[in-house]
Amino acid sequence: MCGVATILQVINTRFFGIGLPVVLGCTFTAVGPMIAIGGQYGVSAIYGSILVSGVFVIVIGRFFGKLVRFFPPVVTGTVVTVIGITLIPVAINNMGGGEGASDFGSLTNISLAFGTLAFIICMYRFTDGFIRSVSILIGLIVGTVAAAFMEKVSYTSVTEASVFHMVEPFYFGMPTFHWSAILTMILVAMVSLVESTGVYFAVGDLKNKNVQEEDLAKGYRAEGLAIFLGGIFNAFPYTAFSQNVGLMHMTGVKSRKVIFVTGVMLVTLGFIPKIAALTTIIPSAVLGGAMVAMFGMVIAQGIKMLSEVIGDSTENSMIVACSVGMGLGVTVVPELFAKLPSSIQILTSNGIVAGSVTAIVLNIVFNMIPKRGSKTVRVLEEKSA
Repeated sequence: MCGVATILQVINTRFFGIGLPVVLGCTFTAVGPMIAIGGQYGVSAIYGSILVSGVFVIVIGRFFGKLVRFFPPVVTGTVVTVIGITLIPVAINNMGGGEGASDFGSLTNISLAFGTLAFIICMYRFTDGFIRSVSILIGLIVGTVAAAFMEKVSYTSVTEASVFHMVEPFYFGMPTFHWSAILTMILVAMVSLVESTGVYFAVGDLKNKNVQEEDLAKGYRAEGLAIFLGGIFNAFPYTAFSQNVGLMHMTGVKSRKVIFVTGVMLVTLGFIPKIAALTTIIPSAVLGGAMVAMFGMVIAQGIKMLSEVIGDSTENSMIVACSVGMGLGVTVVPELFAKLPSSIQILTSNGIVAGSVTAIVLNIVFNMIPKRGSKTVRVLEEKSA
């Protein structure tokens, strides 16, 4: 279903699809709320709320797309930077072996992580062309082989996976609908749209394409359709994966055809679990080493976008400073809003949303609301001229 979601986004029809090389995957934001919904109402309520949230996103896509005027370069650059910064802790946790790992921070994990990162850097520095473009993939393979010699690779998932599997709609039972669960999942969908918006603008900047209101609307509709189909075929809410921005920045590969083929490959792997399971044997430490490079490139893309506007005014500098600070702060100390109602925490505990909302609000305050007396100043300037 990740493959189907990606294909829906890459193609460009009159109704849906932003037509940019964007990859969609299941959002981590939904994990906590889904556990809460499942614990109270059961797994059928999870899928009922996912289905309704998908329809909701399809319906509001047109109206949400009108918010494009609230996303000038200073906001989009800040959002992309915040996305990259908030992803770095995930990479660091993986470098140690994964959050909660019994051997977290062991010499073996650290060696694998930094060894993988060093190998990728060397490939990126001393090669070019195709080899340089696939340096991340080669680094993951070499890191996994090294981990196998250290006996850090488990093949259990591969041996237990079936050779072929047919997707069955509503495998966990017919969906049920509860208002509180639906409202919670709609909030999750809105959070995902904020993150996706940043990715759309970042990819658009990489492609030198000016993302317009209609482009956003079609992107949101594709995401909503993906969420709805995911609810039917036992998957979860989707969002645009910002990791792809870093990978595009590193490789220079920006073709929609490549991402379309990626979507087809994901669909194929879904029907052949035995091969798909090979991707799960990559140790967390190896992934963490590669993630540092990819997520760092997301930050670099955000800085590139900001470099064009941050020097225009001190107000822009303040917008960036407060927004990045808020996004990073909430990511590092999510307990800041622990005493707020759980329904509100969905919004406040997400660093990307916190940083994005801060950037949007401050941009309105500094750049959209006319300054007091500004009209008088303009009149005097015109008369003196």
